[in-house]
Amino acid sequence: MPVLSPSTTPCPAALQQLLKRQPALREAAKPLLQAFRTLSDRFRGGGTLYLCGNGGSMSDALHISGELLKSYAQPRALPEDLRQQLAAQPDGKMLARNLEPGLRSVVLGANLALSSAVANDMPDRDMNLAQELLALARPGDVLLAISASGNAGNVAYAAQTARALGLSVIALTGQDGGKLASLADIAIRAPARRTDRVQELHIQLYHTLCEMLEVEFFGD
Repeated sequence: MPVLSPSTTPCPAALQQLLKRQPALREAAKPLLQAFRTLSDRFRGGGTLYLCGNGGSMSDALHISGELLKSYAQPRALPEDLRQQLAAQPDGKMLARNLEPGLRSVVLGANLALSSAVANDMPDRDMNLAQELLALARPGDVLLAISASGNAGNVAYAAQTARALGLSVIALTGQDGGKLASLADIAIRAPARRTDRVQELHIQLYHTLCEMLEVEFFGD
């Protein structure tokens, strides 16, 4: 398998498997591993992952959050103390039988009332994601900003707001990176330029990220 760097810890199995399937993603492997480590650290500290994008990239943000908020590739057992607390409720047995632990993930832009209010009330365009992040984010959180071109204005404004708040910024872009890559602490660049081809690679990259996080927090 491709070597990431002489000093890295062992590469997670999900990333090894990705590189076997898609050798073209070799250059994206190192920042993907860095994103995994950053998110692992922030989640352990009680942090929240905020995600944003437009169009297909917003769909990707929703997709990622869905994979993190419940089981992705394997069952997730509830901690015993939480199971007991649920069991004390009137429908506790049913709740304990169905519910699963997740990783705190919020998609910016899904609140249409807020987005329309921002568009109507603020003098400049594309402030909706930045406004929502400013109101919700706290130190120790992370922003994952997705843009195939790397030049989506509202996503870049969210990244700048995240930097001002002291959040870690992860960018998921196409090959060129655009403005967004320059604003990120970690830039994961899919090796393609056409939007649909970039998005096809994004799915493989973030599925691998979700799998690594699930194994890290909920066992193999």
